Amino acid sequence: MNGYETLIATLALTMGSSWASGINLYAALLILGLGGATGNIALPNELAVLENPFVIGAAAVMYLIQFFADKIPGVDSIWDAAHTFVRIPAGAMLAAGAVGDVSPALEIAAGILGGGTAATSHATKTGTRLMINTSPEPVTNWTASISEDLMVIAGLWTALNHPILFIILFIGFIGLAIWLLPKLWTLIRGLLMKMARFLRITSPPVSTGDSVGQEEK
Repeated sequence: MNGYETLIATLALTMGSSWASGINLYAALLILGLGGATGNIALPNELAVLENPFVIGAAAVMYLIQFFADKIPGVDSIWDAAHTFVRIPAGAMLAAGAVGDVSPALEIAAGILGGGTAATSHATKTGTRLMINTSPEPVTNWTASISEDLMVIAGLWTALNHPILFIILFIGFIGLAIWLLPKLWTLIRGLLMKMARFLRITSPPVSTGDSVGQEEK
């Protein structure tokens, strides 16, 4: 590949790995690790550790745990909340490793962009799943979970085989996330307020008439 093609491929792998980690970190690690170990993916030296059998095995075990946890309404949201502290740093590290052997400044810049990308995809997934969990039936939850797994597989495959197409789709995702996240936050905030009132965490405001009546007594 010439310099331009190498740059595009590196950019696609950087953004693709961090984007995927925000949705399903263990699936992303498993795909990259297996792909590198079998020779189907040429990973940078900084990501060669993903090819280690122990890393692949650990990713496979955690993926299986998430596969079942992600199908249970309520449990999936708790899992997503806990993994806020895992997916975003992992996305930053994957992005920093994906740029290869570069200057420390470029590596830090890639890590910052990767962490932001992982945070965006993670927030979009978490908010969407929390809204889906307002429905008691599990079918929608299962459909969303399986769709996310397929999206991660398809996204990484596209990033590795058709980097320009992935970058175009990635820009579209960022635009959609910018439009969607404020709306999700409004809906989630309203849902949390309703839950708080239901659980009597917040007490209803005292009316003026009641206050006057109490003072007269």
